[in-house]
Amino acid sequence: MARKEYQIAVIPGDGIGPEVTREGIKVLKAVADKKGFKFRLINYDFGAERYLKTKETLPDSALEELKQMDAIYLGAVGDPRVEPGILEKGILLKLRFGLDQYINLRPIKLYPGVWTPLKDKGPEDIDFVVVRENTEGLYLGVGGFVKKDTPDEVAVQEMINTRKGVERCVRYAFEYARKRDKKKKVTLCDKANVLTYAHDLWRRVFRRVGEEYSDIEKDYAFVDATCMWMVKNPEWFDVIVTCNMFGDIITDLGAMIQGGMGIAAGANINPEGVSMFEPIHGSAPKYAGKNVINPMAAICAMQMLLDTIGEEEAARIVESAIVKTLSSGKLKDLSARSGLKTDEIGDMVVGHIRSEKN
Repeated sequence: MARKEYQIAVIPGDGIGPEVTREGIKVLKAVADKKGFKFRLINYDFGAERYLKTKETLPDSALEELKQMDAIYLGAVGDPRVEPGILEKGILLKLRFGLDQYINLRPIKLYPGVWTPLKDKGPEDIDFVVVRENTEGLYLGVGGFVKKDTPDEVAVQEMINTRKGVERCVRYAFEYARKRDKKKKVTLCDKANVLTYAHDLWRRVFRRVGEEYSDIEKDYAFVDATCMWMVKNPEWFDVIVTCNMFGDIITDLGAMIQGGMGIAAGANINPEGVSMFEPIHGSAPKYAGKNVINPMAAICAMQMLLDTIGEEEAARIVESAIVKTLSSGKLKDLSARSGLKTDEIGDMVVGHIRSEKN
């Protein structure tokens, strides 16, 4: 029986987005040729240029189209010509909420050959995953102002947590720890000593769902302590599950200890629908069009995409090529000062994919 042809939506976006997604697609083509699967790319021009011309961010009709895709590959969103928040809310948050991508998955993995600011820590110490709830919490934007722009102004923004939302996130974390099959440990990161209502719900759900996973160790850490231990003893962690706001914060710390934004990739997951994969470094408009930015984060995002759609062997080959590229000594660092052009780095990864023995 013929294998299916994957339908992959590509949103290159703004700034360096088109350059890094170009290299990720180059990697996809190489590994597809090697493993014999087919895909079709459907390109969308959502981003600053479209908004500046039409005042449109992401139309509802496009959202319905995207629901039919096997995956979405995103470059970056953000442009200094557009007021902050318009593109982020109108594209990124609309995609996450509209496609119910309720898991934000962020591997925190230090690859061989990559520098970390943590003294005496290596790849064997920094290898964990953050499972962030992605569609609730403070990001729902529930709240408002009273007496705005007066000395008596009051601003309120509410943290919304539903039992359904918390439970499906927690369950995903336990399942992921089982599939990952490393330390088989899930740590709940919360602030239950202060957020006594919202995070009491998280703790109760964590305990009850955890009863179904006797093979998984359970642990708790307040968010401030989590930040401390991520720096002092990152090897303690396997899978961290947390709410939307805390996940947003600790994953940026995670990016730094794994070598910086130049290697950090993330996924917005709907296990029952379509998921979206992206580098987390942003659009970096000052580097746009210069062919100097390091595309490794976008290539790592493509590796996650392959793994999620079920092409696990292709994902393994891409990760092996990433490791070989990073270990080659040819990249001075993972920033725009890597010493290589964007397309040269992509070509190195492709070369390692082609030389990989089946």
